[in-house]
Amino acid sequence: MNRNIFLYCIALVLPVFMLSSCEKLGEKKPSSNNVYLKGYEYIRNISELEVEYNMNILTNLYPEAASIKEKATLGVNIYTITYKTSFQGKEIMASGLVSVPIGDGPFPFMSFQNGTNTLHDKAPSKDPNGELFLVLETIASTGFVIAIPDYLGFGVSDTMFHPYLDKESTVQTVMDMLNATKELVNRDNLDVNTYDDLYISGYSMGGWATLQLQKELETSASPGFNLKASACGAGPYNLLFINRYILDQVTYPMPYFVGYMLNSYKELGYITNSLSEILNGTYASLIPSLFNGVNDGAAINSQLTDNVSELFTEEYQNGFNSAPAYSSVRSALVNNSIDAWDIATPLMLFHGEGDTFVPYQVSRNMYDDMIELGVSTDKVQLSGLPGGGHQEGILPFGIASVLWFIDVK
Repeated sequence: MNRNIFLYCIALVLPVFMLSSCEKLGEKKPSSNNVYLKGYEYIRNISELEVEYNMNILTNLYPEAASIKEKATLGVNIYTITYKTSFQGKEIMASGLVSVPIGDGPFPFMSFQNGTNTLHDKAPSKDPNGELFLVLETIASTGFVIAIPDYLGFGVSDTMFHPYLDKESTVQTVMDMLNATKELVNRDNLDVNTYDDLYISGYSMGGWATLQLQKELETSASPGFNLKASACGAGPYNLLFINRYILDQVTYPMPYFVGYMLNSYKELGYITNSLSEILNGTYASLIPSLFNGVNDGAAINSQLTDNVSELFTEEYQNGFNSAPAYSSVRSALVNNSIDAWDIATPLMLFHGEGDTFVPYQVSRNMYDDMIELGVSTDKVQLSGLPGGGHQEGILPFGIASVLWFIDVK
C-alpha cells in the first residue's frame, strides 16, 4: 500500500519537475586522461524543491526517514555513464547511473547494487525515474555521489546474457563502475569536490553483490577508496544452503530465481549437466528463451511452476547433495557463495524475518559464522525486519542503511 501511494504521488508531479529541469545535452566525451570512463550524458537536475517534495512523501510513509530529510538540502544532477570493464578476459563496455550532489563538498562515494532484474528497460541507466532509483537520487542530496551499475547484460551491454550471481564479473563490473564514477567527478570532467570514503549497499542479489564487493575490497589490493561501511539486505550469500532450502520445500514462490541462475551458470560453462537433468523437460526447454530482456519475473514465473517436485527432476532432488553427476552444480554454487571472514569494515546485515524467497537463516548463518571467527558485535550487526517479506523489505532496508551511513559519516 505504501509503495503504491509513493508511486502515485511521484507520478502526479514528476512531469512538472522534469519540464522545468530536464535538459539532456547528449553524450559527452570525457577527458583523454581517463582509464575507465568512456562517455557520460547529463539526464536532468533534481532541484532542492523536488528533493523537498520527494522527502515529504517518503517521511509521511516512513516517519523514520525524518532524519534523512534534515540532511537532504542539496540539488542533484543525474548522469548516465559508459565505462570500460572486462568479461572472461576481454574488454567490454558497461553502463550505469550516477547522482551527483550540487554544492561545495567534499562528498564521499556510495555504490548501490540493485536486486534481481530481468527487464532491459528497468536497468538503472534506462529507468532513472523508477521508484527505487528516484529515492536514491534524492538521497544523494544528503551529500553522497551515488553510483548504480547496470550490471552486464543491461544498458549498453544488453546484447549479451546477464551473468546472474556470477562473483567474478559482478565484482569487476561494480569496481570499474566506481573507478569510472571517480573519473567522472574529477577536475578533468565535472570537477566536483570529493574524497575517497566509500559506502556500499544493496538488496537481494544486490546484497550478495555488496558483500562480495566488501570482501574483494578488504582482501585484495584495490587502492583508491576507503571503505567506511557496508549494508547488505536479504542477500543469497550461501547459494548451496538456498538450493537445499528450496529442495526441502513443497512450493517455492520464485522459480524464476532458480531458472535465472541455472541459465547463467550454463552460459558461463560452470554447469556441465544439461538443464533437462536438473529441471523437468517442459521447464528445461523453456528456460533459455524466457530470459530475453522483455519478460519480467512474474511473466517468467507464470511459465514455470512453484511446485518443487514438478519443477525439478526426481534424480536431482535425490542426488543433489552427494551424487557425482551433480558435482558441477555444487561447485558452481560453492564458488559463487561467500564464506565468512574476519571483516575490517563495519557491516550491517538486514533481513526480513518472514522472507520466503531468500530465507532469513542465510543472514543469521553469516552473522553467526563471523562471530565464531572472532568478529566483534561492534563490527557486524544483524537487523531483522519483523514479519517482513522479501519485497516488503526493500524501502525499509534502504532507509535504515542510509540513516546508518549518515551516522557513520
